[in-house]
Amino acid sequence: MNHPIHQVRSVEVVEPYMLRVQFADDTEQIIYLKPVLAGELYGPLLDLELFNQVAVDPEVKTLVWPNGADFDPATLHDWPEHKDAFAARAKEWERVSA
Repeated sequence: MNHPIHQVRSVEVVEPYMLRVQFADDTEQIIYLKPVLAGELYGPLLDLELFNQVAVDPEVKTLVWPNGADFDPATLHDWPEHKDAFAARAKEWERVSA
């Protein structure tokens, strides 16, 4: 089975918790991340000052934050297919940390 490798080319914060992510294959996603910001790793990104420090990792070509949070570029590339499952997992992370 052959899976494409996706790489993030650029990222821009367009609204609170919303990013425009451009990929090396010339596609783009507008991604609203607030529903998945929960748990030990992603929860701190609810702080907009931290969230807005998003960057593209120059080696692995995905989104990263100073606290170590990152996302698989393949998940970001196909976000509409993954966002509901990711949000459901985030609700579980909230329950565990409560």
